Amino acid sequence: MVTLLLDSTRLEVVLSGAERALAFHRGNVAIERSTIAKVQLTDDAWTWLRGVPSPGTHLRGVIAMGTWRSGGGDDFAIIRRHRPSVVINLEGHPDYQRVILTTRHGLALVQSLNLEVEPGDKPADVVDIATGTIPVADLPPVKKARVRKPKPATAV
Repeated sequence: MVTLLLDSTRLEVVLSGAERALAFHRGNVAIERSTIAKVQLTDDAWTWLRGVPSPGTHLRGVIAMGTWRSGGGDDFAIIRRHRPSVVINLEGHPDYQRVILTTRHGLALVQSLNLEVEPGDKPADVVDIATGTIPVADLPPVKKARVRKPKPATAV
């Protein structure tokens, strides 16, 4: 499991020796906090994986480690089985557009990154979002289709 180090200026994904070997990555992945656009929690990181490993290791459903290249941009992934994960979207990072990590500390990471909320801004509660009303656009009324009554059967 990756180790996450977070300070006021950057997030560092510390890779073990085995993770470095499987990811074909020499060092840790350093992410400046200013490049982090969004952080999302997910139960299954495999749905977020896009492109092909280049370089990297991929055993479907078991591990995915390394750089993943696609038309949408390069991603860095450390995924183990179907465990809780975090997806970090980046803007302006020199190497990656997203970082996808399997970690049990995803909620703590999200909470730590949200400490810079302005005093007047109140973050939305997930429960309020999930149970709130859904805005609906004004649509024209739906016309009811006429239902034909079947003719009675005649005896022959």
